[in-house]
Amino acid sequence: MRDTEIKRLLSMNIICIFSIIVATVAPSLFLENFSILGTHLTWLSICSATVGTVNIILFIILKPNPSTRRSSFAHKVAKFLKCCVYFLMSCILFHGIIVLYGAPLIESVLETFSFALLLSTFTTLHCLCLLGPNIQVWLRVFSKNGAMSIWDNSLQITTMCSVVGAWFGAFPIPLDWDRPWQVWPISCSLGATFGYVSGLLIAPLWIYWNRKQLTYKSR
Repeated sequence: MRDTEIKRLLSMNIICIFSIIVATVAPSLFLENFSILGTHLTWLSICSATVGTVNIILFIILKPNPSTRRSSFAHKVAKFLKCCVYFLMSCILFHGIIVLYGAPLIESVLETFSFALLLSTFTTLHCLCLLGPNIQVWLRVFSKNGAMSIWDNSLQITTMCSVVGAWFGAFPIPLDWDRPWQVWPISCSLGATFGYVSGLLIAPLWIYWNRKQLTYKSR
């Protein structure tokens, strides 16, 4: 395994982390009374848009999984539209799962969907950029020993950390502490964000530490 590939992964992940910092700090320079707690919906929208845009740009520039096939313009447009549909379906699916886990069904619909949008940005968008709209490849990557590159391993780690972080973030909500950050879905979205950032940091370190043991099958 080449160390240069790990360095590319680390550089990309650091830029993604920096995009979250920018989405948290920069809006306060332009929006009055902006804060994660006070204007949480605004922060969710800005964070999702910033992280999503940065991810797409990075994958276009770095091309971690370059395709050897030449595709027509029509094929690229169809693939893009398919990715958009998959992303929207992911938001709806996450929204449904979150409601099943106890989120309000009718009240706070906008808050729940915004949280689902953030989760989809951290997980599904990452999959779409790296793997494309191919469910079979997704199933292969997230199966046991299904990773074929360090990018697949990184995708596994960041996705798992994001979901687990969101799950842990729900624990303080029912507690009778009456804190501002217990309002739905602040703690969950912060948990997902911390999980995503942790995954971005852990992935290259874990891959570097286990680089001698990692073997990948040919595609």
